[in-house]
Amino acid sequence: MDDVQPPTPARRTVIRAGAAAAAALTVCPYAAGQATAATAAAPPGAAGLSAPAPTRSDALPLRSDRTTQGDILAGSRKDHACLLLLHFRDAARARTWLGRLVPEISTTEEMARFNAAFSAARLKAGGSDPAGLSAQWTGLSLTHAGLRLLAGREPFPALPAGSTAEAFAQGPAERAEELGDTGDSGPGSWLFGAEEPERAVHAVLSLSADDPAKLTAAVDRHKKALGPARGEIVFRQDAGKLPGVLKGHEHFGFSDGISQPGVRGFHAPDPADATTVQGKPGTRLVPPGEFLVGQEKVGRRPAGLPAWATGGSFQVVRRLAQDVPGWWAQARERLADLKKSGAAPPEATATWVAARLVGRWPGGTPIAGCPLAEQPSPLGTDPDADLKYAADPEGWHTPLFAHIRKGNPRDGLVTVPGRPPLAYADLDGRRIIRRGIPYGPAYDFDRPAGEQEAPRGLVFVGYQADLVQQFEFLTKRWINDVDFPPARNPRVGADPVLGPESPVTFETESATGSRATTLGFGRFVRTEGALYAFTPSLPTLRALAEGKLDRSVEVHRGSVLRAGDVLDAGSVSLTLKADGDLVLLAQGGSLLWSAGTEGAGNEAHFSADGELTVRTAAGANLWSSGTSGHPGARLLVRPAGDVVVLDGDRALWRAGGGHVG
Repeated sequence: MDDVQPPTPARRTVIRAGAAAAAALTVCPYAAGQATAATAAAPPGAAGLSAPAPTRSDALPLRSDRTTQGDILAGSRKDHACLLLLHFRDAARARTWLGRLVPEISTTEEMARFNAAFSAARLKAGGSDPAGLSAQWTGLSLTHAGLRLLAGREPFPALPAGSTAEAFAQGPAERAEELGDTGDSGPGSWLFGAEEPERAVHAVLSLSADDPAKLTAAVDRHKKALGPARGEIVFRQDAGKLPGVLKGHEHFGFSDGISQPGVRGFHAPDPADATTVQGKPGTRLVPPGEFLVGQEKVGRRPAGLPAWATGGSFQVVRRLAQDVPGWWAQARERLADLKKSGAAPPEATATWVAARLVGRWPGGTPIAGCPLAEQPSPLGTDPDADLKYAADPEGWHTPLFAHIRKGNPRDGLVTVPGRPPLAYADLDGRRIIRRGIPYGPAYDFDRPAGEQEAPRGLVFVGYQADLVQQFEFLTKRWINDVDFPPARNPRVGADPVLGPESPVTFETESATGSRATTLGFGRFVRTEGALYAFTPSLPTLRALAEGKLDRSVEVHRGSVLRAGDVLDAGSVSLTLKADGDLVLLAQGGSLLWSAGTEGAGNEAHFSADGELTVRTAAGANLWSSGTSGHPGARLLVRPAGDVVVLDGDRALWRAGGGHVG
């Protein structure tokens, strides 16, 4: 998305800026002839339609992972889906049910392999789905209550204030007000996620398939299996891609799921720019630990989570009802306002306005490069290849309030007026992976509204390693915040697609500056249910089936602790103090062990070969656990009262618990 450099209020003058903005961007990246050809079938090997060159599996290790659930990184990508929200009344029987389910769970390797074959076949067919390829996928996530039931104890050794563990334990119903779920979107009207404890959702069983008959059979089979497990369905959410020309679109009519983050170790890097995805130059590669616990995070930050979370991801599930005729009626009303003020050209339509609310035309083309009309990119190319906001600090081409710009400011986030925008890499830790799918029938504007009362909307599913710093930050600080981007006068307003009712500032260009037109937008997307769940690795699911859960806080290889970092295991915590000393403290704060690095320590590092060190600011080692040469070693802060480096079951080094070695 483009850069946001606020002008001074004094420079805002009244002009017919719709035409001025169009004149500034008269050339679309794709000619009309190309756009037409892109929708037709193309022969294999046609220019621009070749598949990316294959990459060795050892260069992309996450693609062959058989321990992580596939929907996190690979994505199920099925036309038909069903989410069964489950409650169990007997822990022992629930564990038996889980043990029988685990072999059915779809892995990253399975989904990635199928998706690659499907994409290649679709490319050869000129964009048509290949008839001979079909799959049915199964995934399982557990809520805080579900983890506690299966483990027979609290899953976290501690719930530090402000942590993702605390957010997960509380759940979205308890945090609804700060997330903007108030009024008609409040928990009091939710269909799920705000149940009494005796009906609390324990598990989210996700089933998806290309063939609706196979999905129906799978749902029926799993429903029967709940009887012996003393399980019940709290809520059933059926969903599926919209038919015909709306396939791949959400109910407002816009192509969905275009801008997903690339994941290092899963997506191949572009040979010309290793920071972006091969074949998708507009997509940055983000460290995998932002989505999968245990992998490298931005800045090599420690996850601070229990060992059971390694290999898994926090899942957000939201049912978002969409008032389609209301949203489009509002777009028509705002079009009249913009034309009256001279901020829209005479030929502008309601779609012209709606595209500026979203930041894209319905087919997915960003308005930044095609301001006048939709010009779809050729099949096999990246619609966001040239999407940047640094050259559009005022939001003349992509409004600052546009949905795609609010949710991903790209290279265009100016936090202090007059300063350069933040580096694109500074926002990598805010990305989430979205797996949304519509529910309900498409709205038909040719039929009377009274005949179309069926519920419709989007089942939002998002994955991230940190609920607070990713989903909740995006929701509270970007999407819902009327003062984001900050320090504008007048304020930008909330996201008019997902955010609360809010005035927004529509800025247009003039010869002497910028003219701001204030528009009012109501809320036409309503929250009807929400859950926080966790999608565990298969080893964790197997352990839970036996009633086991390792609550030790794990410090993953490559992680770096800096001054003030605290890894809280309840009875003890490992922290790097402000004076540079790495210490193990008891719950009351008494010292159990010290590395003796006060006054000189700068950071603590757990290396890929199993060594814990404290380093100076210049990178010199001050202290070492002496455990190098063990690439499979793990560093754990254990609720039992110690910190230990383990190689398998053998302790290589331990401090606390009455022992230092």
